[in-house]
Amino acid sequence: MVDLGVILGYIWSDPPFLAQTHFNQQNIYRATLILQLKKMKKVILFDFWGTLVENGVWSPTKQVQHILRIDAPFSDYVVRMERAMMTKPFSSLTEAFQSVYEEFAIEPNQKELELLIGLWNKNWMLAKPYMETIAVLKTLSEKYTVVLISNSDCFGIKNVLEKFKMKELFHKTFLSCDVGMIKTDEKFLKYVTKELKVKIEDCVIVGDSLQSDMVPAQKAGMKTILVDRKIAREFEPRIASLKELEGVLEQIWP
Repeated sequence: MVDLGVILGYIWSDPPFLAQTHFNQQNIYRATLILQLKKMKKVILFDFWGTLVENGVWSPTKQVQHILRIDAPFSDYVVRMERAMMTKPFSSLTEAFQSVYEEFAIEPNQKELELLIGLWNKNWMLAKPYMETIAVLKTLSEKYTVVLISNSDCFGIKNVLEKFKMKELFHKTFLSCDVGMIKTDEKFLKYVTKELKVKIEDCVIVGDSLQSDMVPAQKAGMKTILVDRKIAREFEPRIASLKELEGVLEQIWP
């Protein structure tokens, strides 16, 4: 809903409007359009897994670490794993996981490999958008530039987007497998803003991860909104559902 007071403020600041003796419907429409265009210049960068779409299986990335018996802090492991598996256009999941084996100097095991591939396929096949996701994206895409950014292999997310007809809900998508970088890489957000031809301050990241969403955005000087569905972490601003997002955005960009 566009605030009438704000509309009138734009009208009074526009000399052609001052020449009018009354505010007719055309003037109100024009002012509303000005506001809409200003908002369309604002960009919402959405994470995918855990933000818009629920994983089909519990934390597949952590399960890979367990299956391969990789003894390393998760924060270190996940960066290496995602760079190995999610920054190249592999022809198959077999090839993608072979890259993970090489990264951690592990001898490939056929039964293990089949287990990993089955896990990864099960994740995207059983994945589903959160109940409010589609409706929220449709509403926001009419007011803002809505963009998808995610660390992803070249199969899972693309399959989910096609399955649920979600691709058309985004003005543009930036997947790590296509751009050759993951979200925690310093150049990732710079690349995204350059491609979109927008300023850092005109963007906000909406994601569920402190490490891969909030921290890189804050380092870049970008606004952030944490999706914390269990309200288990201290962070502001924080939302438990995407239904709360529009209200927070109105506070960030009045």
